[in-house]
Amino acid sequence: MGAIYLIRHGQASFGASNYDQLSELGHQQARVLGEALLPRIARVDAAVTGTLQRHQATASSCLEAMGLRLAPQIHAGFNEFDHEEVIACAEPRYADRLVMMADMAASGSPRRAFKQFFEQAVRRWMSGAHDADYRETWSAFKLRCHAALDDVIQQAQQHPSSGATLVFTSGGFIAMACQRLLGIPDEHAFTLNWTLVNGGVTKLVVGSQGPRLVSVNEHAHFEGHHASLLTYR
Repeated sequence: MGAIYLIRHGQASFGASNYDQLSELGHQQARVLGEALLPRIARVDAAVTGTLQRHQATASSCLEAMGLRLAPQIHAGFNEFDHEEVIACAEPRYADRLVMMADMAASGSPRRAFKQFFEQAVRRWMSGAHDADYRETWSAFKLRCHAALDDVIQQAQQHPSSGATLVFTSGGFIAMACQRLLGIPDEHAFTLNWTLVNGGVTKLVVGSQGPRLVSVNEHAHFEGHHASLLTYR
């Protein structure tokens, strides 16, 4: 059977002017990930990334650590949903990032305050009650992710059975793939997303009966000696 490895990007630059770029820690996570994948994958047939900087930078550092000179395919279907839009629709004042950061800082626990607010914002988006507010609704995002997953499954089926495809993407896409393959209802779909680590690996195997999910959010490469590299946001 062929395998598809869904890889969440390394840590992005939360709080910076360009969130989409990897932090230095994010680059280090990607290199350690590549070193961990090298002995466990006999052959990589293809690599795919979304169009986002954090996807492509993670792919570059990871593939370099694996010693692979492989040009990834670029596929917008693997992009994350627009979290800035989801935030601004839930609280228009937060279209100004500095206002949001000031409010979170005033809470005394900025990361916890942001997580609580963001979860509420995502629930608003998922509810379907405010679809007119968003360029990409929850249902459209889900369908986009399913279509991209179908594309990479079809591609994997065209390769020899022992090959692997590496997909560098975001937590939202990985959560949608798991939701589909496990039959998780919408109201619980994003529960998994909050637990996904940066640089974590979710593995699918593709055989004659289609794809099967065999592992979710693997991150042993960030335990033990590399425990300081473990991040969720």
